[in-house]
Amino acid sequence: MRQQGVTLIQMMCTLAVAGLLTHMGATAYHQMSEGLHQAAVARALAQSLREARNHAALRHRAVLVQPIDGLWGKGWRTTLEHNGQLLREQRPAKPVTIVGSDTRLVRFSARGAPLGAGFGGITLHICQRDTPYSVHRVVLSPSGRVSLRSDGSPGCAGR
Repeated sequence: MRQQGVTLIQMMCTLAVAGLLTHMGATAYHQMSEGLHQAAVARALAQSLREARNHAALRHRAVLVQPIDGLWGKGWRTTLEHNGQLLREQRPAKPVTIVGSDTRLVRFSARGAPLGAGFGGITLHICQRDTPYSVHRVVLSPSGRVSLRSDGSPGCAGR
């Protein structure tokens, strides 16, 4: 007599393989999602710094970009220095760790140049979870140029 269908052992093996593949796919999706979120935060931070510099130069007013509650990972506010008028506030959709070479605010003069005693530039690392590396960095040079760099850099070791 010819057998039709599958045995219990075949069914269990198939379910085990399907479960393993689903778990691997979910993990890969989560990692990809985290990477995309970190890249979006880095782009938003770089854009905010560029807009602040341009606003300062075009309106001939000093502009401040400061972390919310002293933590760049919570977000940042862009305000006019002379009256505190809020120009922009940005908060990440999900929590992210941002470590800066300097935690102070960023101040642009009325000509669009960064100000501060001995300002030598600031690097803000958007940190990966559970590693001392950041894939995305926002760099504000002493001249005021903002660049976004995407490479592995060990800037998150001291968080």
